[in-house]
Amino acid sequence: MLDLQNIIKRFYVGKPNELEILHGVNLKIKRGEFVSIVGASGSGKSTLMNIIGALDRPTKGEYHLDGIDICKAKDKELSRIRNQKIGFIFQTYNLVARTNALQNVELPMLYGRKGRTDRSKRAKELLELVGMGDRMNHKSDELSGGQKQRVAIARAMANDPAILLADEPTGALDSKTGRLIMDIFHRLHQEQNKTVILITHSNELAEETERILTIKDGLITGERKGSLSYAGA
Repeated sequence: MLDLQNIIKRFYVGKPNELEILHGVNLKIKRGEFVSIVGASGSGKSTLMNIIGALDRPTKGEYHLDGIDICKAKDKELSRIRNQKIGFIFQTYNLVARTNALQNVELPMLYGRKGRTDRSKRAKELLELVGMGDRMNHKSDELSGGQKQRVAIARAMANDPAILLADEPTGALDSKTGRLIMDIFHRLHQEQNKTVILITHSNELAEETERILTIKDGLITGERKGSLSYAGA
């Protein structure tokens, strides 16, 4: 599904302060896997996430997603891939302010040109799925951190993407709320066969996944099996 070969990422290319963050990353992720990428701050994991999510292009290397050459794809094609194939969940939620939960979840479908009735129906179903059905008319500033993240997950699922890419999704939450968020990821993985890629600094969370990749100094330095201990709801 995802195949990254010898990915190099440099910033300020050709300038005296040129900086290389990724030094030749090789990574394959199969459809339906639950994978974690673990690394400390500055390890390159966020840069790698941006490339996996087609938010940025590598300086060198090859990246194929479902057979599409991401490095050669035009900007319009990359926008379609981000809208249809990948659901993003960020530590900072990235909800639209002054907009209620229902409208936030509808937004990706609006870009996908889905009709109003279908958008509303899908958004309500997803908010119910993440336990936010009773808060769908509340604006983002009326929600707690955990509630915002659940809305963000529902929004990520709006166009039924095959891949969920989560960057430190529990980093700003207390342990109990973080547990709730991880339970949702497990349900989506097990019940809907979503490919989940978890970017985290937490080895404890990583242990819940099927496969744990360690990134250090811009390289994948290790791989091991996780326990995937979640037993289901």
